[in-house]
Amino acid sequence: MNCTPPGWAAHRFPGGAFCVPARFAGQADAGWFDAHRPDAAPVGEGGRQAAWFVDGVHGPAVLRHYRRGGLRARLGGRESYLWLGASRVRAYAEVRVLDHLRRAGLRVPEPLGAAYWRPGASPFYRNAILIARIAGAQALAGRLDRADPAAVAQAIAAMHAAGVWHADLNAYNILFDADDQVWLIDFDRARLGVVSPGQAEKNRLRLRRSLVKVAGARGAQWWDALSRCFPPC
Repeated sequence: MNCTPPGWAAHRFPGGAFCVPARFAGQADAGWFDAHRPDAAPVGEGGRQAAWFVDGVHGPAVLRHYRRGGLRARLGGRESYLWLGASRVRAYAEVRVLDHLRRAGLRVPEPLGAAYWRPGASPFYRNAILIARIAGAQALAGRLDRADPAAVAQAIAAMHAAGVWHADLNAYNILFDADDQVWLIDFDRARLGVVSPGQAEKNRLRLRRSLVKVAGARGAQWWDALSRCFPPC
């Protein structure tokens, strides 16, 4: 089983497998990725009701199970994804992106593990990711009145310069920590490679739609201030 990034440890269990950083190789088990673990507390916003705050030897963390949205979710199979091999598991792909960005010096959560469940030879799988919790984090959506547009612009521009396109850049995937530092989260379906000006603009406009949806005219006004900071001012 190919487990990435390099230096991580791979483990199999009945019906699936998981990967964790090597320092946890002797401590981790499949229970780390169980949404019913005793310490799991639902995250209050975002996450499609599929994210939980957890704690343990891995430290304060967020467990997120991958769920579909939109039409596919309404048609059923909300947590089922077509099996294309372990290297294509969405949780593993997100771990690779997070590792890449952290190595590039960006503020993104530390990945602590990824798992998938695929009973037998099923053509479908479920998966989950475990990431370090950001202390005192607040989403941009809840603090527009005291969020620095220039700092957000710099974080987004740095992500694009590092060669990552975010698939769902929205007002809940940009966080501020206790020191007002900007963090970017939720890199499911993100793509690694050169980010063209058009792709970067698509990310930014997705954020604008989210801000307007969350805060109406105030969100549009904040976006106007943000847009003036591209490239970073």
